[in-house]
Amino acid sequence: MGNESAMRILLVEDDFLVRDTIAYDLRERGYVVIEAESGDEALLICRGAEFDVLVTDIRMPGKLNGWDLAESCRESRPNLPVIYTTGYSDVPSRHVPGSRYFGKPYQLEAVANAIVELTSRR
Repeated sequence: MGNESAMRILLVEDDFLVRDTIAYDLRERGYVVIEAESGDEALLICRGAEFDVLVTDIRMPGKLNGWDLAESCRESRPNLPVIYTTGYSDVPSRHVPGSRYFGKPYQLEAVANAIVELTSRR
């Protein structure tokens, strides 16, 4: 899109089809989407790239789960809005200020609305 003021989303999801669907929807809404398929890959991005919102799956391959990833990213960005997602019903949600939690399947509109809500508070 070439819009330098577009909000940047770091999207972390190990399931390619889910990640691709969410990324497409967010791009259609005007966001710039940076994709990662694991918490480990996302942590490297977190340390070097600029982004405004983290959307992360909770259970992923690698050393970091979504909770740990967000905590690590928030060390340098304490007010980073985070949206957690999971397809596992046995993963309890946690109350983390400045975040939202969605169980899969979820509506793409709900994620988009959460991004607007979380970023309007900053």
